[in-house]
Amino acid sequence: MEDRKGEHPLGDLGQLVCAAVFITVWAADTFFFHWSTFLKSSVPNSVRMMLLGMCLLLTFILVWTSHHVVTGQQRPEHVIDTGPFHYVRHPVYLGALFAYLGTALSSLSLISLALIVPVFLFYDYIASYEERVMEAKFGDAYRDYETRTGKWIPGVGRMAAAGA
Repeated sequence: MEDRKGEHPLGDLGQLVCAAVFITVWAADTFFFHWSTFLKSSVPNSVRMMLLGMCLLLTFILVWTSHHVVTGQQRPEHVIDTGPFHYVRHPVYLGALFAYLGTALSSLSLISLALIVPVFLFYDYIASYEERVMEAKFGDAYRDYETRTGKWIPGVGRMAAAGA
């Protein structure tokens, strides 16, 4: 059940479910029930909004500068290692994760911060799937790219993470 574009067949649906669950829990905690937002009184609103702004700026930069590669009608026939892809292998997904982080930090909702863990695990799962597809398609060129480019953190490629 492999998607012709190299994306996980349930990737889009999974991302929508993650977003819906996260936003629902975050909004319920932040605006109605206040289950875990007790720390927000210790951190000024201006600081929390600055953190939100920085995360959303990173989201915008990562998605804006890389989204054309994954949405184009004509998919590249080579490994893309320029722009944000020079630093991380999944800049669009990383941008989405920064949006989750900024949202959770805006209200210091501990439940929302905790929800980022399963959201990240889902994104890591679909990213790993896509990497296997890219390895099958591009072979050594993609494996070389993996060794020099971080999956999520710039400078932490597969070999660096393995201690090689």
